[in-house]
Amino acid sequence: MPTILLVTDRQTTLDQVHVALAAPGISVLDHSDSDTAAATAYAEGVDAVVVDMHVGSMGGMAVTRAVRAEAAHGEPGIPVTILLDRAADAFLARRAGAAHWVLKGSPASELRAAVAHVESDT
Repeated sequence: MPTILLVTDRQTTLDQVHVALAAPGISVLDHSDSDTAAATAYAEGVDAVVVDMHVGSMGGMAVTRAVRAEAAHGEPGIPVTILLDRAADAFLARRAGAAHWVLKGSPASELRAAVAHVESDT
Protein backbone atom coordinates (compact mmCIF):
# COMPACT_ATOMS: atom_id res chain seq x y z
CA MET A 1 0.00 0.00 0.00
CA PRO A 2 1.60 3.30 -1.03
CA THR A 3 1.82 5.93 1.67
CA ILE A 4 1.80 9.61 0.72
CA LEU A 5 2.90 12.40 3.08
CA LEU A 6 0.74 15.47 2.45
CA VAL A 7 2.42 18.68 3.63
CA THR A 8 -0.03 21.57 3.87
CA ASP A 9 -1.45 23.90 6.48
CA ARG A 10 -4.58 24.77 4.50
CA GLN A 11 -7.74 22.81 5.19
CA THR A 12 -9.08 23.27 1.65
CA THR A 13 -5.91 21.84 0.12
CA LEU A 14 -5.97 18.98 2.61
CA ASP A 15 -9.58 18.16 1.70
CA GLN A 16 -8.94 18.37 -2.06
CA VAL A 17 -5.93 16.08 -1.94
CA HIS A 18 -7.70 13.52 0.24
CA VAL A 19 -10.61 13.43 -2.22
CA ALA A 20 -8.26 13.16 -5.21
CA LEU A 21 -6.22 10.33 -3.72
CA ALA A 22 -9.07 8.44 -2.05
CA ALA A 23 -8.68 4.89 -3.30
CA PRO A 24 -8.28 1.46 -1.77
CA GLY A 25 -4.68 0.80 -0.89
CA ILE A 26 -3.54 4.43 -0.68
CA SER A 27 -2.76 5.96 2.69
CA VAL A 28 -2.37 9.73 3.09
CA LEU A 29 -0.58 11.07 6.17
CA ASP A 30 -1.23 14.72 6.99
CA HIS A 31 1.64 16.94 8.09
CA SER A 32 1.44 20.70 8.58
CA ASP A 33 4.98 21.53 9.74
CA SER A 34 7.17 22.35 6.75
CA ASP A 35 10.29 22.48 8.94
CA THR A 36 10.02 18.79 9.89
CA ALA A 37 8.46 17.44 6.68
CA ALA A 38 11.63 15.89 5.22
CA ALA A 39 12.64 14.14 8.44
CA THR A 40 9.06 12.91 8.91
CA ALA A 41 8.93 11.57 5.35
CA TYR A 42 11.98 9.38 5.93
CA ALA A 43 11.06 8.44 9.50
CA GLU A 44 7.61 7.28 8.36
CA GLY A 45 9.00 5.53 5.29
CA VAL A 46 6.54 7.16 2.91
CA ASP A 47 6.55 6.38 -0.79
CA ALA A 48 5.95 9.97 -1.97
CA VAL A 49 5.45 13.50 -0.71
CA VAL A 50 2.80 15.94 -1.94
CA VAL A 51 3.55 19.49 -0.76
CA ASP A 52 1.66 22.75 -1.07
CA MET A 53 3.69 25.49 -2.80
CA HIS A 54 2.87 27.84 0.09
CA VAL A 55 3.16 25.93 3.33
CA GLY A 56 4.55 27.14 6.61
CA SER A 57 7.78 29.03 6.84
CA MET A 58 9.67 27.01 4.22
CA GLY A 59 7.31 26.66 1.24
CA GLY A 60 7.06 23.81 -1.23
CA MET A 61 10.37 24.40 -2.97
CA ALA A 62 12.35 24.40 0.26
CA VAL A 63 10.55 21.27 1.45
CA THR A 64 11.38 19.58 -1.87
CA ARG A 65 15.05 20.47 -1.50
CA ALA A 66 15.05 19.25 2.10
CA VAL A 67 13.52 15.90 1.08
CA ARG A 68 16.17 15.51 -1.61
CA ALA A 69 18.96 16.47 0.82
CA GLU A 70 17.71 13.99 3.43
CA ALA A 71 18.12 11.03 1.04
CA ALA A 72 20.98 8.63 1.67
CA HIS A 73 24.04 9.36 -0.44
CA GLY A 74 23.59 7.88 -3.89
CA GLU A 75 19.89 7.14 -3.40
CA PRO A 76 17.23 8.86 -5.51
CA GLY A 77 15.17 9.84 -2.47
CA ILE A 78 11.45 10.13 -2.06
CA PRO A 79 9.66 11.67 -5.06
CA VAL A 80 7.95 15.00 -4.38
CA THR A 81 4.93 16.51 -6.13
CA ILE A 82 4.40 20.25 -5.60
CA LEU A 83 0.90 21.74 -5.69
CA LEU A 84 1.31 25.00 -7.62
CA ASP A 85 -0.80 28.14 -7.45
CA ARG A 86 0.08 29.20 -11.00
CA ALA A 87 1.49 27.51 -14.09
CA ALA A 88 4.50 29.86 -14.21
CA ASP A 89 5.80 28.23 -11.02
CA ALA A 90 6.51 24.97 -12.90
CA PHE A 91 9.97 26.37 -13.63
CA LEU A 92 10.60 26.79 -9.89
CA ALA A 93 9.30 23.29 -9.13
CA ARG A 94 11.65 21.81 -11.70
CA ARG A 95 14.59 23.78 -10.29
CA ALA A 96 13.78 22.56 -6.77
CA GLY A 97 13.96 18.96 -7.98
CA ALA A 98 10.29 18.02 -7.78
CA ALA A 99 9.40 14.80 -9.57
CA HIS A 100 6.02 16.26 -10.54
CA TRP A 101 3.90 19.38 -10.13
CA VAL A 102 0.17 19.93 -10.42
CA LEU A 103 -1.81 23.17 -10.47
CA LYS A 104 -4.19 23.54 -7.57
CA GLY A 105 -7.73 23.23 -8.82
CA SER A 106 -6.74 20.84 -11.62
CA PRO A 107 -8.83 17.71 -12.10
CA ALA A 108 -8.19 15.05 -9.47
CA SER A 109 -6.94 12.76 -12.22
CA GLU A 110 -3.85 14.95 -12.66
CA LEU A 111 -2.78 14.50 -9.05
CA ARG A 112 -3.52 10.78 -9.22
CA ALA A 113 -1.38 10.54 -12.37
CA ALA A 114 1.47 12.41 -10.65
CA VAL A 115 1.64 9.81 -7.89
CA ALA A 116 0.65 6.80 -10.06
CA HIS A 117 4.21 5.49 -10.24
CA VAL A 118 4.11 4.97 -6.47
CA GLU A 119 1.05 2.73 -6.75
CA SER A 120 2.70 0.49 -9.34
CA ASP A 121 5.93 0.17 -7.34
CA THR A 122 4.35 -1.07 -4.12
